[in-house]
Amino acid sequence: MLSVQPQRGSVIRTSTKSITTLPSLSIMLVRAVLLAVCVTLVRSDTPANCLYEDIRGTWTFQETERSGDSSLNCDQLGPVVHTKTFTLSFPDTATDELGNEGTWTMIYNQGFEVNINERSYFAFSYYEGDFTSSTSFCDRTFNGWSRDKTVRNWSCFSAQKNTKTTPRVTRKVKNSLPTRAFKNDHKMVEEINGSQTSWRAKAYPQHEKYTVEEMFLRAGGPGSVLPSPPSPAPATPQQKARVSFLPENFDWRDVEGVNYVSDVRDQASCGSCYVFASMAQLEARLRMATRNQRQDVFSTQDAVSCSTLSQGCMGGFAYLIAGRYAVDQGVVAEECNPYTALDDACDTDASCARTYVSQYGYVGGYYGACNEELMLQALVENGPLPVGYMVYDDFRNYEGGIYHHTGFKNDFNPLELTSHAVLLVGYGVDSSTGEKYWTCKNSWGADWGEGGFFRIRRGTNECSIESMAFDATVIP
Repeated sequence: MLSVQPQRGSVIRTSTKSITTLPSLSIMLVRAVLLAVCVTLVRSDTPANCLYEDIRGTWTFQETERSGDSSLNCDQLGPVVHTKTFTLSFPDTATDELGNEGTWTMIYNQGFEVNINERSYFAFSYYEGDFTSSTSFCDRTFNGWSRDKTVRNWSCFSAQKNTKTTPRVTRKVKNSLPTRAFKNDHKMVEEINGSQTSWRAKAYPQHEKYTVEEMFLRAGGPGSVLPSPPSPAPATPQQKARVSFLPENFDWRDVEGVNYVSDVRDQASCGSCYVFASMAQLEARLRMATRNQRQDVFSTQDAVSCSTLSQGCMGGFAYLIAGRYAVDQGVVAEECNPYTALDDACDTDASCARTYVSQYGYVGGYYGACNEELMLQALVENGPLPVGYMVYDDFRNYEGGIYHHTGFKNDFNPLELTSHAVLLVGYGVDSSTGEKYWTCKNSWGADWGEGGFFRIRRGTNECSIESMAFDATVIP
């Protein structure tokens, strides 16, 4: 896990975020504009699909002078001053040409981060194409960013693997998603409720104000499609022993009568769940660190519009927002850039104070190391955790109970399978059935589910929820 002492810096601005989305434009039109420029504005909307074996191996990093700050623009690489060779080994060891060791991790299927010699490197994997069809060249990267452990002395770099990998051709999203209004499938709701008793389904009238595409964005969007989510790592005897001392039921909304979880919000028609989960974690961690003296609500729009690590309304990943962005740039209060649910240009009040993160990383230390036992321990000891899981058609109709995927599909609105991000706040065991569950805070409003929350089966990696948890430490 990376540990740094952040300093305040300028908000990174990216050319993708300069596209102003007028309220009268449909999200479909916005998406068409984004796809048309996707090849040149690659670092904000990435359909890359690179796997662990594509990245593992020896790489050559070409790096510029280390004299920049957090506002550094890496669209152009500039003169190369440092050439480094890093070997990325199983499971998370990075070694340079001198034998010095550090760590590395995949960032889902999007890119990778290397932490070695008191420096941190991150870049998105190279691809050509767009969200409908792309070719990933996983043996090289786009220009990325490097900075030292104190978040100073920034540089740009690009990386090339010393051995070639076979390009991956991927169709992550259908050529076009229907722009017609979303329609509730009442037959599916009846089938869900008639086939099992673990959870209840209902038709939500408010969903029908969205288009099919907007419902797709609410569940993660094209930037969050994961063709091959990882499986949980096997639990060790030591991990099992540690969690045996934890309480049977735990919830950060009621710790000896005190609530540390902020109110449920609604992401609306933007695929910004990863930002809402990120800000919800930082809000909760700040409440914990200050014993509820600070109850900030952080701006989701700031990350959507202002970060080169954000994928805007197209979907993205908490690691890059609650982690790297919160370390590098910090987060601001909601009033500094109120939420619009649009890919607006960056308009954050520059005078606003920022709150920073000091440490971040996947639960288990790297992507692929997570499991139920580690999540239980991190949740109780450290606080709420953003988690990713796969959203199926039946989940949208969840009303209450302990969710599991039933296999029923919406006949009217076939949607893509996406990785949705929510905040894990608790766990428990149903007293009547003995069924284990996680409790999560969603970002679909308080009139969905159990007051905006839901419970989902625990211990079976339901919908891959036990494979992608993320941890971060906020600086109060």
